[in-house]
Amino acid sequence: MSDLPDFESNDVELTEIIEHDQEAPTERSAARRVALQVLYEIDCVKHPADQVIDARLQDYPQLSKRAVRYVRRLVHGAMRSRSRLDTVIRQYAPEWPLEQIAIVDRNILRIAIYELVAQPSTPVGVVIAEAVELAGLFGAEGAPRFINGVLGALAETVDNLRAAWASETSGTGNGE
Repeated sequence: MSDLPDFESNDVELTEIIEHDQEAPTERSAARRVALQVLYEIDCVKHPADQVIDARLQDYPQLSKRAVRYVRRLVHGAMRSRSRLDTVIRQYAPEWPLEQIAIVDRNILRIAIYELVAQPSTPVGVVIAEAVELAGLFGAEGAPRFINGVLGALAETVDNLRAAWASETSGTGNGE
């Protein structure tokens, strides 16, 4: 016999997916939430991007066509620019090896940095606030502070980063 207590099925707690009743305040906020879920799944299990996007969008039939386009733009842009985005993350969070940053946090940073460099019409403060909001909704306890710190440091040099991004992009011909 064992010294372990007997297993009682009634003692098991069921876990469930975290869902947030809080509605996104804007179409773009909703698109960022969906894009984060898509990038998280792709990062975890390597499913094809378009299949994951389509599956997640089925969960959100209320999204407008414009929001759906923004989801696709964020996901495809972050995926296409992933190595460059990860280089920026390493530069602005040097004490954290990329592989040790939580998957959620890593993808929040990828979305935010992509928006900062490839969508310069979105104000820096909005991008940071949205990323911190995502971290508060989906990340661990210290995630909002971490995201804010990395993006705050990056914001100080965002114009230089945008210029470097644009010059690198102009040679690739892919518009990202």
